[in-house]
Amino acid sequence: MITQRPFFTLDDRLPADHLAKALRQDVVSGLTADPKTLPPKWFYDAHGSELFEQITRLAEYYPTRAEQEILTRRAPEIAALTRAGTLFELGSGSSRKTRLLLDALTAAGTLSCYAPLDVSPSALEQAGTALVRDYPGLRVAATVTDFESDLTLPPDAPGPRLVAFLGSTIGNLDEAQRQAFYRSLRLTLSADDVLLLGADLVKDREVLIRAYDDSQGVTAEFNKNVLNVLDRELDADFDVDAFAHVARWNEEHERIEMHLRSLREQTVKIPALDLSVDFAADEHLRTEISCKFRRASLTEELATGGFTVRHWWTDDAERFALLLAVPSR
Repeated sequence: MITQRPFFTLDDRLPADHLAKALRQDVVSGLTADPKTLPPKWFYDAHGSELFEQITRLAEYYPTRAEQEILTRRAPEIAALTRAGTLFELGSGSSRKTRLLLDALTAAGTLSCYAPLDVSPSALEQAGTALVRDYPGLRVAATVTDFESDLTLPPDAPGPRLVAFLGSTIGNLDEAQRQAFYRSLRLTLSADDVLLLGADLVKDREVLIRAYDDSQGVTAEFNKNVLNVLDRELDADFDVDAFAHVARWNEEHERIEMHLRSLREQTVKIPALDLSVDFAADEHLRTEISCKFRRASLTEELATGGFTVRHWWTDDAERFALLLAVPSR
């Protein structure tokens, strides 16, 4: 279904029942596995999205500020290097940080189209309406889809194209998933297109843990909210108070993991799936991985996926990196 207004189109590629089916599949496969897992995308209902916005403003949570510091400083350079005709953004959400890139590309005189991709039609509608108002003459071609299964770029988007994947969302994918993502993206890009990737870097363990287990308990509420989502959408009977938030550093894989720890032995019923799930006392349900990166290993894995890193920038404290990578010849 395509919604069209002057300078704004919204192409909804997802079937009406896509998210409901995906949630059911993820819950069945994740809660019957050993160890139990859920993908982090189910954090983000309306309340979860509000909580994440609060997290980005916490003193302990540095990634958003660090990435914004780099973008503020480097956006004009990125615009000059890429001369992008289209800015294509994966998982764009509200597109707020993206305005730094839009401003720089507009000032450079090359940009004619912004093409955000997200699973939330309401977020795209809200952002697109604001952007066509604030950037006269800019065409916004929004697409509702899941980038993990559909990376098709708008066919009429003028090149060169700058594909932005910000926020270190790449860290929510394990190594095999990242390689699949790189290969899929590489197939859609021409020789003139460029990837702008945000990546959180390996640093002191305590700094990392505090970023995912803040003193105000906002991240704990955010983590537990996934249980509220399952209760509401699948008529489950999770007792949110029977689980504790856990953030821990996995040294072997260099990643933060968020878990929910069962405070007692319990059985959770999920009638919509005809499923009962047993939890032992202290058993963990992993709800997110957030991989942290080193320059050498990330450059190498991108090369394996078909990309050559051309530029690498960090904030002053070297906590976070933005890199430009081009399709390998």
